[in-house]
Amino acid sequence: MRKVAIQGGLGAYHGIAAENFFAGETLEIIPCPSFRDVFKVVDADPKVIGIMAIENTIAGSLLQNYELLRRGKFPICGEYKLRISHCLAAWPGRKLAEIKEIQSHPIALMQCESFLDRLPSVKVVKHEDTALAARDVREKALHDTAAICSARAAAIYGLEVLAEGIETNKHNFTRFLVFGHKESVADLLHEQLLTRASIAFTLPHHEGSLSKVLSVFSFYDINLTKIQSLPIIGREWEYMFYVDFAFGDRERFRQSLSAIRPLVSELQVLGEYPEGRQSLL
Repeated sequence: MRKVAIQGGLGAYHGIAAENFFAGETLEIIPCPSFRDVFKVVDADPKVIGIMAIENTIAGSLLQNYELLRRGKFPICGEYKLRISHCLAAWPGRKLAEIKEIQSHPIALMQCESFLDRLPSVKVVKHEDTALAARDVREKALHDTAAICSARAAAIYGLEVLAEGIETNKHNFTRFLVFGHKESVADLLHEQLLTRASIAFTLPHHEGSLSKVLSVFSFYDINLTKIQSLPIIGREWEYMFYVDFAFGDRERFRQSLSAIRPLVSELQVLGEYPEGRQSLL
């Protein structure tokens, strides 16, 4: 049995992504209040694997999670792209016209703006998690409150689905990264399948420093699928760059890293991993 730590409650999209990634395996899902707590659980138990959202096709990147990955130093061993479909769930027997308040995570609320705009008299309240919002509706007996959550969460907490597929954009995917202690993820890292990588680096304050690094990757035919910069706290006007890659030749990727080392101030390989599967629309 694998132990997987997730942010959020049972029925959260993180848990659904974990079940899909480890399809066919028996899992013990460990709910955590925050992404930081996920890393604490993984750090405390080498047998626990973490899964964490890193970007969404509508909301963009979860910036704080890049830094958690860098500081956590647990190698990324996989990715999964989950189609996010929201539903509106409420106390059994309630009608949509009886709902006075809707609770959910801020990103889920943003993804359902068009649906919410059709309910101008309903109060919209931010919650820490989609699944925990559903749990609160049930456990606190909030008869005039509904939650935007997954259909899985609605079923777990015994709520009735009032509306399905309420996300504005049906091409709504979240990309999750899987990570853990080297010994616990070794079986996931089949060398012939390692075609993706994530790194973090800083640059000296020299003119053209970033373009020189990017030119090296271009020379080695390494495809940059994403580049993200974040300010380094306590070091004014300095930035940490986080880059994702896709490559067909792992040896050339390794050579490109050796080639940029003299050009960067710091370099950390966050992980090399197989290309992730994607749930269907």
